[in-house]
Amino acid sequence: MGILNVTPDSFSDGGKYTTVEKAIEHAGTMLSDGADILDIGGESTRPGSDPVTAEDELRRVIPVIEALCKASDVVVSIDTTKAVVAEKAISAGACIINDVSALTHDPAMAEVAISKGAGVVLMHMLGTPGTMQDSPAYNDVIRDIAGYLDARISELASAGLAEESIAVDPGIGFGKTLEHNLRLIASLKEFGSFGKPVVMGLSRKSFLGRITGREVDERLAGSIAALAYCVLNGVDIMRVHDVRESRDAIEVLAAIRDSGKR
Repeated sequence: MGILNVTPDSFSDGGKYTTVEKAIEHAGTMLSDGADILDIGGESTRPGSDPVTAEDELRRVIPVIEALCKASDVVVSIDTTKAVVAEKAISAGACIINDVSALTHDPAMAEVAISKGAGVVLMHMLGTPGTMQDSPAYNDVIRDIAGYLDARISELASAGLAEESIAVDPGIGFGKTLEHNLRLIASLKEFGSFGKPVVMGLSRKSFLGRITGREVDERLAGSIAALAYCVLNGVDIMRVHDVRESRDAIEVLAAIRDSGKR
């Protein structure tokens, strides 16, 4: 899953792809580099970020989605917590809703997903982007987050969302300390027990900088190391900035794994 943030303030690539032309060019690069899904977002959810209006978000994402989907059969995910944005994005050609609030921020989001037959990524976040890193705490980070995601799956399935359309994301960096993030990655098999695809987004994130001392644009090696661990431990979809390098790493891992089966 290649990340395409058409925002001025995302933590890694904010401001780089704020015109339709630049966004389309970068999308084409990610697709040629091996992205299977493009995840397009018009509102930053970095720690401490402020919300934007639905109008601003729509203005940023809809022209890009329309242009991409008219040009090819690309699989597009809309990264939003707003039902109106998700609905219009799906009408423009998106087919997945990637919601950092697990469809809780907007009461109308579940109905949009159900009525449109969209795939959904249910992510765990503690609080809001503006508050989530203010001393996050859990009784047991693995049990708490697994229990939350399990409950959301049950609630949405009871409301009519097709279970085969659901994927889960533990939410690395969304209301977690360094130790929380490391425990979540080390315990990935807990999240595979739901029988749903597991999504992980850890590309260039601050916990990697805490470990390595590297700034955000120097975290490729750390991102690939974490990706390799995730892939070897059952993660189905990796959400990344660096598609070419990530695809290369996955292909090498697959070749080694397949060789051991001969």
